[in-house]
Amino acid sequence: MYSYTINILRTPILALPKRSVSTSVSLLTDAAPITRYTSAPVRGASTPLPPPSAGRFPDDLPSSEPAIDDYAHLSAAPSAPVAPSFTTPSNSSLGLDSSSVVGENSSLETGGRIPGEASVGMDWSISFAGLSDKPFSKEIAGALLKPLTASDVEIKPDGLLYLPEIKYRRTLNAAFGPGGWGLAPRGETHVGPRIVSREWGLICLGRLVSVARGEQEYFDPSGIATATEACKSNALMRCCKDLGIASELWDPAFIRDFKKQYCVEIFVEHVTKKQKKKLWRKKNADKFEFPWRET
Repeated sequence: MYSYTINILRTPILALPKRSVSTSVSLLTDAAPITRYTSAPVRGASTPLPPPSAGRFPDDLPSSEPAIDDYAHLSAAPSAPVAPSFTTPSNSSLGLDSSSVVGENSSLETGGRIPGEASVGMDWSISFAGLSDKPFSKEIAGALLKPLTASDVEIKPDGLLYLPEIKYRRTLNAAFGPGGWGLAPRGETHVGPRIVSREWGLICLGRLVSVARGEQEYFDPSGIATATEACKSNALMRCCKDLGIASELWDPAFIRDFKKQYCVEIFVEHVTKKQKKKLWRKKNADKFEFPWRET
């Protein structure tokens, strides 16, 4: 058995005032009855709260003065309505030097073109301006109709006579001068499964002289860009036919005489495949090289 010792602190008990029984009974009798509230909502007409008094809440009331002062009352009233101006401001009003501004018109006046871009006088993609208007001078005609020499004409191994493209350009430069002629596209580039074509127009001295479609074959999609440039050269050759440049190459009689006089057709053999065939070359040209060998 364990024994515990409990020490009780003895504190003095405050003396409370004594009340009579009659006084307590009267207080309980006069007290208001106890009302118990339950969790169920009481459905009754809600009484709207009275609006706040202006004197009690001055900060919550709307103000009659504008929140932001736009200072409109300081400007003078216009005498008449003024229509907005759509004119382009001058260079002096913008603080720009007229010599530093490229071109005479702004981008608004040029129809959205880049500032400084030269104005296009004619849309050569659809225009036929100057076609058969008048013949060129005798000096120009003499340069265009100059007869071909044997050294100018080349022949392909399959027997096709042709004039190198650079000689077409040299003839045009001699007739019209550098910058006096050009090729203008007449439509979009058409890319087929194996061929690229596009229509071009030859412009000389501001006149349309010929329209032709250039064509070029390609064998791989990576060669489409090169074929597009080659079809432009093909169109130039066809356009020059209308000006009389190298017109002999379209004459069957000239082709037969040139081949008989300046060309030769010989047998060759493929070095590895041992195949034999006949190929054309000029008489004064070098012999065929690898993989062909003349027999």
